[in-house]
Amino acid sequence: MLNCIFHHCKTHFFIIVNIFRLILFFIFISFYSKTFANDINFNSTIQKPKSYLSKESAACISCHKERSSGLYQQWGRSKHFGANVGCYECHGTDSKAIDAIRHKDFFISVIVSPKKCSECHSTEVEQFNKSHHAKGVEILGSLDNVLAEVIEGHSTFNGQSPVAVSGCWQCHGSVIKVLPNGTLDPTTWPNTGIGRINPDGSRGACTACHQRHEFSLVQARHPETCGKCHLGPDHPQKEIYDESKHGINFYSQLNRMNLESSKWVAGEDYDAAPTCATCHMSATKELPITHDVGDRISWTLRPAISEKIDAKLSIMGEKVKSWIERRNEMKTVCKACHEDNIIGGFYEQFDNLVSLYNEKFAKPGNELMVALTKNELITNVPFDHKIKFIWFELWHHQGRRARHGASMQAPDYTQWHGYV
Repeated sequence: MLNCIFHHCKTHFFIIVNIFRLILFFIFISFYSKTFANDINFNSTIQKPKSYLSKESAACISCHKERSSGLYQQWGRSKHFGANVGCYECHGTDSKAIDAIRHKDFFISVIVSPKKCSECHSTEVEQFNKSHHAKGVEILGSLDNVLAEVIEGHSTFNGQSPVAVSGCWQCHGSVIKVLPNGTLDPTTWPNTGIGRINPDGSRGACTACHQRHEFSLVQARHPETCGKCHLGPDHPQKEIYDESKHGINFYSQLNRMNLESSKWVAGEDYDAAPTCATCHMSATKELPITHDVGDRISWTLRPAISEKIDAKLSIMGEKVKSWIERRNEMKTVCKACHEDNIIGGFYEQFDNLVSLYNEKFAKPGNELMVALTKNELITNVPFDHKIKFIWFELWHHQGRRARHGASMQAPDYTQWHGYV
């Protein structure tokens, strides 16, 4: 009898203890979440979900549920769907907009620009506007575009080169043109180039990274998203990542990446490997998310001669985040998995490789090209002499491959695709 009473009391005691533990756990989680949010300002515009779908969007869906079933299903899996953000909330526009078209009873715009997205995601768009991505369309006056417009192409498509339209501009962005009849010029649209100039004057295409109409976090965090543009002979970051220890771990441990996490902080929510987004954009224990992908980059490896990321603007007297600040922020990302000796050693290797490239190849090569032009041995016309192709190949292709390979630990790209 006493044993039964003891057993009964013991059972109740453990139930009470477990309930108490659960209460403490939820108090801790609540406190930790608030503390974490206060310590790290994520700078996200928080919007309350709409309580119901607008009548305009409901009207759109009544047709497009059948006519565009794939898009409807994608939207149905999105967070926009859960927040009752529908077709009209994104595509609806003023009747006076340059690209406005009357569709049924509404005025809409085919293109959803960053200006429209900023109505809810203002911080993200503000950060993007400061980034090098926002300047992507400026390739239109570059040597790369000369190749696409003249050397490889010809103005046979509404006055434009099909090579530029389907090549360079699909990554760098086009200047969207609205034809007199109100439709979009097919030489400039469809286009999801990162630096696209939209009819409303805004720069960029959020859909370059956040593919419509699901806008999945998982998709945006995958390295393949960046690989649409960051690959090939002149900027093979995707191939370099695949070869690196980070890439090897990502693909072999994909099931441990926790890509659906809303917070997704390296070292807390996952530890298998970093992706492009981890290093260049995502939050750490100390840093907020950023949509300025250059915020943590210390060298610019794009030009013929590499320079610290803040060099030109500092000379011009502009106040910008210094290269050392940016590097320290990148080191913060590294510290989620690595100790200081590994991080410091890596940067010494990287810096020495870039310095060797600059001093042995880039600066002498540039001086040679300047001297040839000054002495009128070659002209200022792009690519009209074999040596100009050789110089372009040296810095734009091999030089970039060597430098990028060192920046992300891909020895084959540093050596055989780069220096050799």
